[in-house]
Amino acid sequence: MKAVGFSQFGGPEVLEVVDLPDPHPGPGQVRIAVRAAGVNPSDWKKRKGLMDGELPQTLGYEAAGVVDEIGEGVADVAVGDRVFGFSTDGAAQAELAVLSYYAPIPPSLDFAGAAALPAAVETATRALDQLGVGNGSTLLINGASGSVGSAAVQLAVTRGARVIGTASPANHDYLRSLGAEPVAYGEGLAGRVRALAPDGVDVALDVAGSGVLPELIELAGGQEHVVTIADFGGAQEHGVRFSSGDAGRAVHALAEIGELIESGHFSIPVARTFPLAEIAEAHRVSEHGHARGKLVLVVGELPGIASGSLKEPRLRSE
Repeated sequence: MKAVGFSQFGGPEVLEVVDLPDPHPGPGQVRIAVRAAGVNPSDWKKRKGLMDGELPQTLGYEAAGVVDEIGEGVADVAVGDRVFGFSTDGAAQAELAVLSYYAPIPPSLDFAGAAALPAAVETATRALDQLGVGNGSTLLINGASGSVGSAAVQLAVTRGARVIGTASPANHDYLRSLGAEPVAYGEGLAGRVRALAPDGVDVALDVAGSGVLPELIELAGGQEHVVTIADFGGAQEHGVRFSSGDAGRAVHALAEIGELIESGHFSIPVARTFPLAEIAEAHRVSEHGHARGKLVLVVGELPGIASGSLKEPRLRSE
């Protein structure tokens, strides 16, 4: 099968589409013919050697496609079913991928839309669970307009929370459409938040990793009320919890998100799609960091999706 990989660390130019042996599912796993795979910041961090020192490496932890082989003990899906989920071996950007955690693709989504879900939905759900966000909570999200941030906004709103989200002014209307109250990031953030919430907030989630943990701690009344998914060094320095999948993933979110999507209360826009052969360009765009929504690789020809095309986000139904 064709798969994305690299045998040396460096810029996007080190990425290759290589031939690898076809994988096969183990107990409880399924194999899919991949139709789309998500692109995440962790991909280019791995490519640069910032996360994993081993070589060679493959890439991709989330994908959507059609089940074509089933492992021992799997009874909840059949060959031919459309599913999305996680490839725990990090090889989802390929023609075939083994998924360890999966769920049916919601009927209203195409493959690219489904591939945008797993990492954002699981990460956001895990962080909200760790913060105890529920009905009546006031939550501040730093970096609310990206795929994880917008997922956290929508999931928190469905839990009955009040959400204040930081973003550039160009994304403020987008945040309002998701149910959040937007504020600009940068110097003076604490004052702008207090203009909306004079007593501060109950909890804060840092998605952007932009060095604002001291302000979040002050606004939330202590480091125990703050979680970051993006600032490992800052978390160590300020005593804030760094949320990662190492302590257990919120994989239950995969099966739960379909109902919210079909009811119009959750969406992650696909900002741009790329064919597998243009993986280097996908990394360049991801590393630039200004895409609203998810970057997705498409494998093969997908009805209604043109490689490299921009898609309009589907906003939350009121």
